[in-house]
Amino acid sequence: MVEPTKVSSPPSVLVVDVGGTHVKLWGSGRRAPIRFLSGPKLTPETMVQTVKRLTVRWRFEVVSVGYPGPVLHGHPIREPYHLGSGWVGFNFRRALGHRTKVVNDAALQALGSYRGGRMLFLGLGTGLGSAMIVDGKIEPFELAHLPYKKGRTFEEYVGDRALHRLGKKKWRRHVAEVIRQLRAALQPEYVVVGGGNARRLKKLPARTMLGTNENAFLGGVRLWDPPFGTSQRPPGSRKR
Repeated sequence: MVEPTKVSSPPSVLVVDVGGTHVKLWGSGRRAPIRFLSGPKLTPETMVQTVKRLTVRWRFEVVSVGYPGPVLHGHPIREPYHLGSGWVGFNFRRALGHRTKVVNDAALQALGSYRGGRMLFLGLGTGLGSAMIVDGKIEPFELAHLPYKKGRTFEEYVGDRALHRLGKKKWRRHVAEVIRQLRAALQPEYVVVGGGNARRLKKLPARTMLGTNENAFLGGVRLWDPPFGTSQRPPGSRKR
């Protein structure tokens, strides 16, 4: 499990949220994020060069990176599906020149969405991101590529390509079914649905709420100095 680091005073943070179509940047004290295109040709070297160019006048002490793939002990362990190669083994701290934490991108947004208790986060974007937080401890999941239906994976029914292939109506039905199945299996107190396509949902199941991409930036800050505790409870939940 990934546990946020507690420090005596909150450092200023640069958050780098790496997605399949965009890389989004946010810094402590800044009013809005900026972004640039990613895609299948983006390598970590190119990403770092662009980040440095765009943030040359920014002031920050530490960096939080949300990576679109599995991360173990702060290091990517598999190349991303929707980006270029070279991410596994890349030294983000040396390249960025600051203390850096790398976590799964869904875990980053989940941490920013967390309101206490036992939460499942599902990110509907280029693919399907997933993470769970239980009493403040983050556990990133790789549920996207598990089998779901007709020999296809969860991601192939709720990812961005599925939205265009199936149309909004069928896609929404599959999103609801995926939430139902994962809720039954993982038993969260509540589910947060985030990612760029979450806004396309019309109706949410019970104990499910919408997140926002901006929560990834809050998650990047919380990774260094979490402002929440296990005493916080989600709306409507019972104290155990």
